[in-house]
Formats: sequence, C-alpha cells, structure tokens
Amino acid sequence: METIINYFSNMPTPHRTLLLVGGLTFFWLLESAVPLFQLKYNKWKHALINIFFTLTTVVINFAFAFILVKSSQWVVANNFGIIQWIEMPIWLYALVGLLLLDLIGAWLVHYVEHRVKWMWKFHLIHHTDQNVDTTTANRHHPGESIFRFVFTTLAVFIVGAPMWMVFIYQTLSLVFTQFNHSNVKMPNWLDDTLSLVICSPNMHRVHHHYRMPYTDSNFGNIFSIWDRLFGTYVKADNTKLKYGVDTYMEHKEANDLRTLLKIPFQKYRPTPKYEQEEKL
Repeated sequence: METIINYFSNMPTPHRTLLLVGGLTFFWLLESAVPLFQLKYNKWKHALINIFFTLTTVVINFAFAFILVKSSQWVVANNFGIIQWIEMPIWLYALVGLLLLDLIGAWLVHYVEHRVKWMWKFHLIHHTDQNVDTTTANRHHPGESIFRFVFTTLAVFIVGAPMWMVFIYQTLSLVFTQFNHSNVKMPNWLDDTLSLVICSPNMHRVHHHYRMPYTDSNFGNIFSIWDRLFGTYVKADNTKLKYGVDTYMEHKEANDLRTLLKIPFQKYRPTPKYEQEEKL
C-alpha cells in the first residue's frame, strides 16, 4: 500500500498522459474487435470531435490543478474532512475515500446536471453523441468541465482527501469512463456480475438512450452502489438502445463542433411530450 501511495503522491504528468492515450487506444481496439453495435459512421471523424472536447477538459483541469492541490494540502494539514475524523486501517481509509469522492465528484454532479436546466444545457453535448464509443467518455463542453472540477474540489473538502487519493480517484475515473462508454460486447453474465460493484458498459449505455426515463438513470461512473442506493439504477436490453437525446436528433447538429459549443447559450428546447416514456 505504501508503494501505491508513494507513486500516486508524485504521479508524473507523462504517466497521466500515457494513461489517457493508452486507455483510449486499448478500448478503441477492443471495441473494433468485439463490438456490441456495428455502428455505421466514420470512426475517425467522430473521434476528432470527441478528442477536441477531451483536450479542452485536460486544459481546464491543468489550469485549475493548483486549486485541487492546495485544497488537498489544506484538509490534511488542518485534519479536516470525514476520513480525517475517523480512525481506520489504511486500506479502509482508501476505500471509503474513493467511494465518497466518486459519490460527490461523479454521481452527484451528474445527477444535478440532469436536474438543473442551465447545467443540463452544458451536459447536453455529452448526450448528443449518436454513436457512443470509448471516445465519448470525455465529450464534455468546457463549461461542464469547469463545474465538474468544482464538484471534485468540493469532494476533496468534504472527504478530507490527500493528494495521492485524489490522483488514484482521477485515474480510476478516467479508466472507468473509457471502459463503460466503450462499444464492447460482453457476455451478459459477466456484465451483470461486474455491475453489482462497478458501472459496466451495459449499465451505463442505458443512460445514453435518447428517450426518458432511461436518460435519467445510471448516473454512476466507478461504483454502481450509488445508483442502486438512490433508486436510479435501471436495467434494459442494450440491443434496443438508440443513442442521442430527443431534442437534438439531427445528424448535422450532433456532429457540428460550432453548434455543439453554442448549445448551452441557445434557447432551451423542451423535450417533446410523446418522447417522455418508453419501455425497452
């Protein structure tokens, strides 16, 4: 455990870059070999849009990284936060910390994005992708990247997370979001088993179905416990899914970078009533 803590306490930036690129490459190749859907699209052209948004996310996270570092240093120095107030073995300390970081930094912000209209308009960009694959993982409008960073920083304060734990959380978060967005076909028994603990591809894909109520379900990223605990877990036949969001189903709109960047600042489009309920 000490070795892991020491590594993540001083995790080199090139290693984080290698993880991002290596993860995308690995799941890209895997989904090409064993795809769930034979998606009919230009994979490279589709990837360029999503990689643009991935790069804006990276830039924003690096630009504000000093805030995260200072916040983590402060909570440790001042013995502030949930895991700082309770004595426990180091392995439990790490597990509880990661669970709570995932709750606040991933599940909660995602849930709020679907409930607050102005935040939803930024998050819409993620849902406009009609060909969900591993590159969709970080398809976030720069504005969304900022308030996701705010929630992560809030999580550090509430949890009392040291920097090594934050780096482990961010690493797991990156790998899992690439994994559960990937267009990989897995045996149902394996996916069902994994989804008892983590957010599997079959679980998360339901969230990308273009109609309600499926869009408002399965908000988790690393751990599936939060959706199960808060009643937002939904299981559906993945082969019947249709990706996208009902207010932006025009192919040109969903794949034009300028349009995607402007969506949060345009007049809100209400969801058509006939699209509200559907059984899969």
